[in-house]
Amino acid sequence: MTVPAVTVTDVPADSTLLDVREDDEWAAGHAPDAVHVPMSAFLERLDQVPEGPLAVVCRVGGRSAQVTAYLRGQGREAVNVTGGMLAWEAAGRPVVADGPGPAQVV
Repeated sequence: MTVPAVTVTDVPADSTLLDVREDDEWAAGHAPDAVHVPMSAFLERLDQVPEGPLAVVCRVGGRSAQVTAYLRGQGREAVNVTGGMLAWEAAGRPVVADGPGPAQVV
């Protein structure tokens, strides 16, 4: 199954950015308005996934493509963010950290 994808510059303005990376990746650096539901706990935390359109992101796009396919199979409106957070950071999009030190995508 091919999942619909968008580049970081084409993330729909009306969608919620859903970051499915793990806790340590999230803490090091994430998009300021993203919602974090790690892929490893996705099914247990499915109730934390916001309603409405979703743009799903991970580090490079593999995990987020799997989550996007799952969400679309559940009838949800979701697209994969091509290149993930590495592309987000490279495009100069904002990144914030939860921990000490400068924000960075790991």
